[in-house]
Amino acid sequence: MIFQTLDSKSECTGIYVDGQITTGDFNNLNLTATWSPGLHFTDQVFDCAIIRALGSSLDDACPDEMKETWRTINKKAVAFMNSFKNSQVNLDEVCFYDLLPNKFLLEFYGLKNDITKHIIETCEKPKNYDFMYELLIFLKKIENQNLNLNFKNLNMTDPKVRRSLSKLKDSSHRISYNPWGTVTGRLATNKNSFPILTLNKELRSVIEPTNNCLLELDFNAAEIRVLFSLLGQNQPDEDIHSWISKNIFNDKYDREQSKKKVFAWLYNPRAKNKKLNSYLKRDALYDKYYKNGHVETPFGRKIKVTKDKAVNYLVQSTTSDLFLTSAIKIDKMLEDKKSNVCFCIHDSLVLDYAKEDQKIISEVVQEFSDTKFGFFNTNLSMGKNFGMMRKIE
Repeated sequence: MIFQTLDSKSECTGIYVDGQITTGDFNNLNLTATWSPGLHFTDQVFDCAIIRALGSSLDDACPDEMKETWRTINKKAVAFMNSFKNSQVNLDEVCFYDLLPNKFLLEFYGLKNDITKHIIETCEKPKNYDFMYELLIFLKKIENQNLNLNFKNLNMTDPKVRRSLSKLKDSSHRISYNPWGTVTGRLATNKNSFPILTLNKELRSVIEPTNNCLLELDFNAAEIRVLFSLLGQNQPDEDIHSWISKNIFNDKYDREQSKKKVFAWLYNPRAKNKKLNSYLKRDALYDKYYKNGHVETPFGRKIKVTKDKAVNYLVQSTTSDLFLTSAIKIDKMLEDKKSNVCFCIHDSLVLDYAKEDQKIISEVVQEFSDTKFGFFNTNLSMGKNFGMMRKIE
C-alpha cells in the first residue's frame, strides 16, 4: 500500500494512505512504498520512489499524462507556502498540514501517490539503494533538530559578519541536506536550509552545542587515503602528506609543498611526476573504474564523466560515500546516548557531545575510522562553539 508522510518532523505523525489522512495507529496498515522515507517508521524499510528516481523532483518524475494536473495542484501548494511565509508562520514549530484544507491535502497527496506508483513501476532500484535509504533517514534526523545559535558570539566589528548577519538571522535554524545535489554524491543543502556548507569562518562561532561541547571527527587526508585504497596500497599510520614527503619525495619538500604537488598531479591527467607515478600508478584507475564514459565507484555509483575528470569524480565520490557510511554508523551508536550528530560539513562529522558519554569517545573514533578500506586515521577536534574548534592529540 503506497503512502505519504505529510510532514518530516517526528512529532507530526499524519500520513496519507488509501485515499484519506490519518494520524492514528499505523501498525495494522500494510504500508509498502512511499516517495521518501520519514522518521515515523525508522524500524521499517519501504520502497522509496525518490531513490529509484535518483533524486528527481516530483515535477521531473511526473508522467506526461499527469503533468497538467500536477502543475495546477502544485501552484496551489506554492501559494499556500508563500502565504505562510508572508504571515511569518514558523513551519518548524507547527505541523504544516494542520494549516491546509483537507480537500487540498487529499488532492495533492493522492497525486503524489500516483507519481510514486509510476516511478516504482518504471524505474529499477539503483545498486546503492540500501545505502541511500539509510542516508536519507540519517539526514532527516539532522533536519529534525534545531541548531543552537548564539549571535552574541559573533564579532560585530568584522564587516564580513555585519554584512551576513541579517541573512543568517532570517535563515532556518535547521539543516536540510540534498544527497543528490552534486554529481559525485557529496552533500549539498536545500534552498531553505541553514547555510552550513557555505558558512564563513567568521560566522561559525554562532553555532553552540545543546550539551557540553562540539566534537568534530574527520579523516586525515581522506581523498589521498582513498586513492591509496583504490590502488591497493597499504595505508600509512602517520599523517599521509608527511609520509609522502618523506617516503616518495625523500624530504625534498615540506608537508604543505608535498600536499600541493600531490593534488596538482592527481586531478590533472596531463600532469607528470615521475616519483608519484612510480609509487601511485594513477593510470591504473582508468582501467579498473572508467568504462564507456562512466566512472563506476566501489559504492555502486555510476557517474557519466569525461576522462579528464574521471579520477577526480572517482576519488571524491568514493571519499564522500566512505565518510557518510562512517557518519551513519556513529549516528546508530549514539541512538540511546545524550550525545548526537549535530551536522556534517564536507567530510567532517560534528557531534553535540555530552560529558556523560566520555567513556565511549575512543569507541566512536574507532568505529568512525574502521572503513570499507581498512583503518583510516581520524583527526579529533573539540570546542565550546563551532568557531573555536581545537585539535585533540
